[in-house]
Amino acid sequence: MLGDRAAAEDCAQDTFERAYKSWASWRPDAPVEAWLHRIAINVAISDRRRFRLREAGELIRRLGRPAPPPDPTALAERSDLIRELRKLPTKQAVALVMRHYHGYNNREIAAALGVAEQTVASRMAAARKQLQVTLADTRERKMVDPAS
Repeated sequence: MLGDRAAAEDCAQDTFERAYKSWASWRPDAPVEAWLHRIAINVAISDRRRFRLREAGELIRRLGRPAPPPDPTALAERSDLIRELRKLPTKQAVALVMRHYHGYNNREIAAALGVAEQTVASRMAAARKQLQVTLADTRERKMVDPAS
């Protein structure tokens, strides 16, 4: 059941030790061999369970704990979109961030910036056009050279 002679010997010893300690609980309605056999099986199962736990612990000790997942904000800050957004003129970047990150509509952005709604719309259109061009170039470069 254990596949290892030394482990089987240890389990046999544990079986007889447990039987000796709990001899008072044995009921004569079943043969003593069956009672000992049941104890032996339970000891072997417990030994296998402990072995698996030790094996997992040993594996973790050898390999080390898994690295924590990367911070989502750090990933976002390194993204191509953020890099290209920083290259935009400030007024265009502000309009895009207020719209897509904060969720304001053009009227609210215009009121906050003190400009006409049409100005906000033209800034966002120019920013989108610039981002589409630069991000398309970035994607094409990554497809050609995946290491970059």
